[in-house]
Amino acid sequence: MIIAIQAYFQAHRFIIKHKLWKWILIPGIIYTTLFILGMYFFSNTSSDFIEWIILKTGLKQWLDKINSSFLGFLFTMGSLLLWLILMLFYFSLFKYLFLIVGSPLFAYLSERTEAIIEGRNFPFNFSQFLKDIKRGIAIAARNSLWQTVYVLSILLLGLIPFVGWLTPVLAVLVECYYYGFSMLDYSMERHKKTPAESIFFIGTHKGLAVGNGLVFYMMHLVPIVGWLLAPAYSVVAATLSMYPLKPNEK
Repeated sequence: MIIAIQAYFQAHRFIIKHKLWKWILIPGIIYTTLFILGMYFFSNTSSDFIEWIILKTGLKQWLDKINSSFLGFLFTMGSLLLWLILMLFYFSLFKYLFLIVGSPLFAYLSERTEAIIEGRNFPFNFSQFLKDIKRGIAIAARNSLWQTVYVLSILLLGLIPFVGWLTPVLAVLVECYYYGFSMLDYSMERHKKTPAESIFFIGTHKGLAVGNGLVFYMMHLVPIVGWLLAPAYSVVAATLSMYPLKPNEK
């Protein structure tokens, strides 16, 4: 995990040194625009959904009748946690949609990063490029499916008082792992690893995936600038963190 986090600082120096800004800003601008619009819509939708549940189940009337400040506090905390988990779920779907759409650019950026490291050019092969895109879309779809299963399970856990307070942390860790997985897989594909081999390898190096996804999420705490840089930085960082393992994977 430490290697994956350090790779982001290396990625920043790498991007500046090799003047890769156009490959960073183009997807960043598209991502930021869609992110702002999506989060605004999802935030309103989540609030309306929680309010609808409260009214339909009669919870509000029941709490008003009991008039307990402690139960009211638990109910407020539960509603807040449910809203946060829903937002994470929405963000997950948005993120994977962007990964699928941006797969060609991310595959190229990962390949270009490794080519610069080795001081050579990878010959462009259109048929291989199409395979890389197909592989990226398939992995993103697979990760999205499994992550949805886990997040929905965590969502149910979030309804349990006290225990449910840990669910946002669990949901974020699951998000980080599967996002980092998608970023690392671009290198696995280039090293001619099958999806099954990629799943096994990254599964035994979970720290790399979690660390990559964790910094990606933390960059969203910096409005606009963090959103602009996060997607492409995560690709370059994943490639840099995987490259030292290349001799060992044989």
